[in-house]
Amino acid sequence: MVQVTRQYAAAATALGLALSAEGFTVPRRQSSSSAAISSSSLDAYPTSASDVLWTPSWKSGARDEQLGPLGRYCEDLYSVRRRPTRTVTCGPVKFGSEHPIVRQTMATTDTANVDASIEQIMRCADEGFDLVRITVQGKREANAAMQIREGLFKKGYTIPLCADMHFQPKVAQLVAEAVEKIRINPGNFADGRKDFEDKVYESEADYVAERQYLFDAMVPLVETCKRLDRCMRIGTNHGSLSSRVLSYYGDTPRGMVESALEFADICRSQDYHNFVFSMKASNPLVMVQSYRLLASEMYRLDWDYPLHLGVTEAGEGEDGRMKSAVGIGTLLADGLGDTVRVSLTEDPEFEYKPCNRLSEMAEARLAAKNPGAKERQEAVRTYVDTRDVTSYARRVGDLPVTAADDKVDVGLFLNPNGSVISAVNPWMLSADSAPYLYKELGFKTAVGMPFKDVATSDSIFMRTLPEADKKDERTALRRMMEVGTGVIVPAEELERNPLDNTVALMSLEDAVKADGKIPDCAIRLAIEIDGSEDDETIAKVKDLNPLMVFISIADGLSQLHASRRIFEIFKSNDINTPAIHHFKTTSDDSNEIALGLGTKVGSLLTDGNGDGILIEQVGETANFSVDFVRNTGFSLLQGCRMRNTKTEFVSCPSCGRTLFDLQETTASITEATGHLPGVTIAVMGCIVNGPGEMADADFGYVGTTPGKVDLYYGKEIVRKGIKNEDAVGELVELIKSYDMWQDKEEEEVEEEVAVAA
Repeated sequence: MVQVTRQYAAAATALGLALSAEGFTVPRRQSSSSAAISSSSLDAYPTSASDVLWTPSWKSGARDEQLGPLGRYCEDLYSVRRRPTRTVTCGPVKFGSEHPIVRQTMATTDTANVDASIEQIMRCADEGFDLVRITVQGKREANAAMQIREGLFKKGYTIPLCADMHFQPKVAQLVAEAVEKIRINPGNFADGRKDFEDKVYESEADYVAERQYLFDAMVPLVETCKRLDRCMRIGTNHGSLSSRVLSYYGDTPRGMVESALEFADICRSQDYHNFVFSMKASNPLVMVQSYRLLASEMYRLDWDYPLHLGVTEAGEGEDGRMKSAVGIGTLLADGLGDTVRVSLTEDPEFEYKPCNRLSEMAEARLAAKNPGAKERQEAVRTYVDTRDVTSYARRVGDLPVTAADDKVDVGLFLNPNGSVISAVNPWMLSADSAPYLYKELGFKTAVGMPFKDVATSDSIFMRTLPEADKKDERTALRRMMEVGTGVIVPAEELERNPLDNTVALMSLEDAVKADGKIPDCAIRLAIEIDGSEDDETIAKVKDLNPLMVFISIADGLSQLHASRRIFEIFKSNDINTPAIHHFKTTSDDSNEIALGLGTKVGSLLTDGNGDGILIEQVGETANFSVDFVRNTGFSLLQGCRMRNTKTEFVSCPSCGRTLFDLQETTASITEATGHLPGVTIAVMGCIVNGPGEMADADFGYVGTTPGKVDLYYGKEIVRKGIKNEDAVGELVELIKSYDMWQDKEEEEVEEEVAVAA
């Protein structure tokens, strides 16, 4: 049982604190600042773990009993308002709700190479970043950090630096003399054991008894940071939870939060509050749930510390930007987050544009600053948000069933793991263009005939059809329909220009007026909902029994809140119709599409609300190919952990610890293994997050010493000390040994074949 000294207990009582039955001290809903024990209240700050006012136990139920159940996780469920926080100072930069979102990145140079590090940090500052993190592995890098700081000052750069610390409490104290911020990882700052062996705790008292060594490791750094007015980030990482936390809480968001709270309790026991939290994971769903859980805990504890947002090891290109947008954008959309880092396997300068753009999108949604955003949010009809953000459960719509008299396989029009619907124009179906369209839609072909593959569009959407006399175009459509591809067309177009076996799309209002009657040529109904409808009208979807609904929110409404309202009405009326998010874009920037899609639709899919995506390029010009748009849709579904259609890469963004050329190696691994849907491969430059991130991966490729890597299967090292030049080939052989390999398909050689119409 945790004991407190009489003196400390008396001070706790004076400050409005109470002792639980188990001996834990419990704050009675006070502010962050008043909860701390000040020097005027005590002769000295706590000097042992037994003296600390630990946050009440969650597992025993003491927290719920004494503070009440978890409540809100954001400031307002129905409009976008930043979560109010204290201001945390980091040199000239300030974190918090009263300040702009801070954009940051991480240097990839060897920190010991002072000149190279200075040059890269200056480039990052020139690009627009507010803060740069550097790797500090030991005393050599700590000394280099001092030289880097001095060198930047001499060149007129005041951009603050953050030292990234793992395993080295004493070095962290040393480097605090040089930099403005220290990032500590609760998973390995004091407890670097990463053996993943199950530890058995007979009681919670056994678990908390081990807090002393956390306290002993952490307090000297806290004292140093407090004395020097340094900032700290308590940065929990899903992939590097301590063996202690893993054994007690499991590999879970709850474990991430509880790990961070322990370290925060130590900071608070020393009346140190100049810190921020982060809850990073490579899985955006885990990341979002962890941050929401932490925010909810801070609300009931009356804590107001800022949040640093990031999806760790997001990867590169559009996929990396998509995963980052899904995770970061979802949280920013609810007003959570005060500083952002987009972790890409690219040079750090390239992280600025997506980082800045996500921040701009977040600022544009704030009701307090943007009258247009406020108007759109207030225009959404009243609803009650009943989401449980402490867990993830996907709403899965009822798949269509093929009837006995159907001439096509309606059951294949949608996929149970999430569907991609592609917008197609009539000119793409001509005799010359159709073979290319098949390929763009992801079909395999044999003697000119299309067949569905793992990443083929499930259905297509056409606003207009080829005219009845366009024999070649209609033949191309028929061939796709015969292999289970749905063709969705507005009902008015089908009335004008009939095509058998199609799905008729109608607005909800029109469908209600027509009592669900569809054109004679159509075999199913699809309904479009724009969010302006009243609750009673939306509830009529159940009786209309459409194949699917398109959620296409009207311009005058907040897309996020109007969509959430629709799903709440579906839930209260037991409507299980598959819901497809209809995303319209005029952008000619592929990164902008990834960021916008990940933020606007990903924020709904991370709640489990949605069964697929239709991306439609609107306007006079389509800026991207059908193939690009289709793959973007599948990237969204994969980023939201719905449907895997290609290899999933968990790839760290590189830093001074990296033991091989990460970008070049990642490219080689992608080239060799990128065709394995359902397989997840982690590519880690060093050991820090390596083994832990294996929890999210089937196979791991981890740098261990210069020129050598270890290969993992899950959390287990299976091949050690492989030379870099041999490692990709060894990885392929490892995948084969676990029967998860498939050979790449050769590119098809087009044959000219006469096929009867």
